[in-house]
Amino acid sequence: MKNRFGFILGLFLLVGILISPAEADAYTVKSGDSLWKIAASKNVSVNSLKSLNGNSNLIYPGEVLTLPTAISENDKALIARLVHAEAKGEPYAGKVAVATVILNRVDHADFPNTVRGVVYETYNNGVHYAFSPVKNGEINRSANAETKRAVEEAIAFRGQGQGSIYFYNPSTSINEWIFSREITITIGNHRFAK
Repeated sequence: MKNRFGFILGLFLLVGILISPAEADAYTVKSGDSLWKIAASKNVSVNSLKSLNGNSNLIYPGEVLTLPTAISENDKALIARLVHAEAKGEPYAGKVAVATVILNRVDHADFPNTVRGVVYETYNNGVHYAFSPVKNGEINRSANAETKRAVEEAIAFRGQGQGSIYFYNPSTSINEWIFSREITITIGNHRFAK
């Protein structure tokens, strides 16, 4: 039954039915493959791979898996620059959590579905920026090695965690609305929320 589904899914991929263009890449499982090996070789997370393919931990040789869109090197660099600007001086776990917020927003229906769209998102006709480093230009500064490593870790564990889509510093935040959001975790000076 599973191989039959893979065959049918493969046919749909060929004719472009059911699968959006961003998800049109496919991979045929080979003997000895694991979800982790496939995810690592395609630069995607295991959870996103599972999510697109029925959430099963089991795969079979010959099965055709839909591959999620990989995070490009340019997107990684953009996330790292934003994390560096937003979480400078914060613990390593806080840097991973900020990167995770960006990835969670990409995957969330209420936000743009690209890294660039999330990072550069504005509100009120461009008056307000989602992230202050975009407005003040700090996003243009290079990220350090620790921040880049934090981004890689966030990508590897994408889809895991507590679903945070916001973060803020309660000592400096002036937006009352953010205080109404459910707090998922506090790391360093940042609160993470959904």
